Amino acid sequence: MTHHKMFPVLKICAAALVAFGSLAAHAAPSDAAPTKVITQTDRLIVKYKDAVDNSKGAVPARAMSAAREALLARAGQQLGATMRALRATATGANVLQLSRSMSLDEARALAAELKARDPDVEYAEPDRIMVPLFTPNDPMYSQQWHYFDAKGGLNLPAAWDKSTGAGINVAVIDTGYRPHADLAGQILPGYDFITSAAIAGDGNGRDSDASDVGDNTTAGQCGGGMPAQDEASSWHGTHVAGTIAAKTNNGVGVAGVAYGAKIVPVRVLGKCGGYTSDIADAMVWASGGTVTGAPANPNKARVLNLSLGGSGTCDTTTQNAINSARSRGAVVVVAAGNSNINAANSNPANCAGVIAVAAVGRSGGKASYSNYGANVDVAAPGGDSGAGILSTWNAGTSTPAGDNYGYMMGTSMATPHVAGVAALMLAKNPNLTPDEVEAKLKATARAFPAACSGCGAGIVDAAAAVNAVSATVTVAAPTQNEVESNNYISSANAVGVSGTVVNGSLSSTTDNDYFVVQVPAGKTLTATLTQGSSALDYDLYAYNAGGTQLALSTNGAGVSDAVSTANTATTTQPRYIRVRYHAGGAGKYTLKFTW
Repeated sequence: MTHHKMFPVLKICAAALVAFGSLAAHAAPSDAAPTKVITQTDRLIVKYKDAVDNSKGAVPARAMSAAREALLARAGQQLGATMRALRATATGANVLQLSRSMSLDEARALAAELKARDPDVEYAEPDRIMVPLFTPNDPMYSQQWHYFDAKGGLNLPAAWDKSTGAGINVAVIDTGYRPHADLAGQILPGYDFITSAAIAGDGNGRDSDASDVGDNTTAGQCGGGMPAQDEASSWHGTHVAGTIAAKTNNGVGVAGVAYGAKIVPVRVLGKCGGYTSDIADAMVWASGGTVTGAPANPNKARVLNLSLGGSGTCDTTTQNAINSARSRGAVVVVAAGNSNINAANSNPANCAGVIAVAAVGRSGGKASYSNYGANVDVAAPGGDSGAGILSTWNAGTSTPAGDNYGYMMGTSMATPHVAGVAALMLAKNPNLTPDEVEAKLKATARAFPAACSGCGAGIVDAAAAVNAVSATVTVAAPTQNEVESNNYISSANAVGVSGTVVNGSLSSTTDNDYFVVQVPAGKTLTATLTQGSSALDYDLYAYNAGGTQLALSTNGAGVSDAVSTANTATTTQPRYIRVRYHAGGAGKYTLKFTW
């Protein structure tokens, strides 16, 4: 049965393509526990440039010169540790024993300090303690090829030894959820943002109950232009939630990508789909923003999963909601769409600041249905040609019934794989910005083993992405000061390095500050404005070279603003960012540019 529904009366609908078959859960008792990850060490490995292979007679480590030992001592002082030579490795490196155990991050810092002090060091790194890779005991895990298959899989097991997503909330903005044994304890309080009682199917509009009552439709229910056949409920949000965070190693059912994370269910899709306005409010609320009439979200989500889509250009309402969510640090992951067309015509995949996800099958090639194109950032397993994505489901045809497991295919299924990996990364390094998460996902993606034109940087590699975060060394962002007079586009201050933070000020109610960035082809410029105090209310605008406004953000006093604008041309194009006074008096601000 098909769950990809598109109706003229509604803007957005779920981006799952196919659901077929189902499997009942078979519980199995187990005493197994997840493998513990060792995050400390009491050794370093140091290779000197003059070392040779030990098989050719390398000098033993204990024979290091007094000068080198002095450099070791001075480097160790920085972290309150001493080092002594322990042995030499087969490849000529020295193993150094530390006087105390330290975290891997401390050990990396010590290694960097040593390398900075001694130009003769070829490399220095922690002597990490390895453990067997964690393989969950969930009985259906062996059918979840999308986690471990060498061609089309996520390379997930190696990532689990370093992160499970603990401490990170992921919002599933979808059809809601069904209570399920394999999601017990994984679901946080959510919200139902559907304003239309007819779409909601639960007898009312917005409320605090995000449970899925079913989205089945009868012939003709959704208006003209749609097939006349009846459709059963999709239980789409429950399937997505299970891919992200199903309980794992519990001897029941399936595993989840980031099983240490929690799900914030946000219901926006019902019978015939869901309105853009409801979805936009849901994004703001899920990321910790304020929505009139809805209670504050006590469980701010760092990742938003939108396995939904419609046609046409990115609308202003959706883009503003994305900007709002990103200004609070949320990573927005969206489905590229299932129409086998250029994602430039699929909304919200064509919005700025999102991670748009295409789908691959088990071969690692593009799934037959997946959208493609320059707007796609990465690909992930979505299933194709009989190999679907297995996750939590419900046995009901129209109204809810018992727990079940089912296969579905679509970019809807690829998206939660990427959202889950983002959660793994953020659990390892909570300071990552949305742009940094996207950049690392792209940089660590592996090459396609089969044809996948227009599928982005590659197939997301969970282990490589988490490793990249683990190895991150914090580097201070480049800064520059605003230079007056920059009150007009013609006198805009130039910003030339991605990541730059500008320190600026507005001196009067008529003051404007302009900045210009030469944005490379295919890149998206994001500018984030942070007010200098809670009383200040300055607004943010983006323009092209002709002065046409491309984006704006006008949040209230003390709240950050963010705008994003993509350069879809084939050549570098200037983009102008304007900080404009709104209220609160003269004051200071910071403005961060990334692209």
